[in-house]
Amino acid sequence: METRELRYFVAVAEELHFGRAAQRLGIAQPPLSRAIGRLERRLQATLLERSSRAVALTEAGAVLLREARAALDAVEAAERRTRRAAFTTTGKAGVVLVTKAGASSDLLAKLLDAHAAEPDAVTVDLLLCGMGEQGPMLRDGRADVALLHLPFDSTAGLDTEVLHTEGQVALLPAGHPLTGRPHLRTADVTGLPDLSMPRWPGPDGTYPDGPGPQARDHAQLLQLIALGRACWIAPESSRTQLREDVTAVPVLDAPTVTTVIAWPPHSRSRGVAGLVRAAVRVSS
Repeated sequence: METRELRYFVAVAEELHFGRAAQRLGIAQPPLSRAIGRLERRLQATLLERSSRAVALTEAGAVLLREARAALDAVEAAERRTRRAAFTTTGKAGVVLVTKAGASSDLLAKLLDAHAAEPDAVTVDLLLCGMGEQGPMLRDGRADVALLHLPFDSTAGLDTEVLHTEGQVALLPAGHPLTGRPHLRTADVTGLPDLSMPRWPGPDGTYPDGPGPQARDHAQLLQLIALGRACWIAPESSRTQLREDVTAVPVLDAPTVTTVIAWPPHSRSRGVAGLVRAAVRVSS
């Protein structure tokens, strides 16, 4: 199968309408229909059920849609990493490391310093992203290596090294009645009548419905907490970045957070290998 055929099929499968898919692809509808027909004959499988009123995926079509998306993502990632490798040979770029803004700041600083001190160190371009965006950026080739946090981020299909495990704390406005306690439980924080957990945007940038203020990044989160509009449960290491108007209290029953460094299993980048070695060294 050609990548062009996969792109055609994904467009039709997602739109469930040949006309809209053709418009999305910027081609005429007849050649798109012929291409899908040729793909079905080659695979000896009906991928789409067609009627005068609707287009629907068959079971085989649903399988191909899932596999085609993964294949196209892999092709796009390969293109990005290849272009980056070409720039590296001319000294214009190096390894791209992605991490969630505001997370693991002390570990990140130690990692970058340790790597920079190595004689064969490459340039490390740092991407600071929003919640849950590291994995997709690593998988689609926008990054070469990532700091992920379990159990919140998925490491499926990636190679990893464990760097650090820690407990969690409740972040509350300074002076709140709960800040006088030596420790809390999750229910103490999530059930507060005067403070709500913030709502974070999904992959499409929209916020879920429900109570709680909207937050997009770590700076917004801390300001909302300081103003008495929100509370949050975060890794213990977040204490180092707190403002004077935000207080941290240990949460005994919150799950521990494990920071890992992750990279694609097929990576043969010396820069990635050097960065991983530095991360393991500074965390041990």
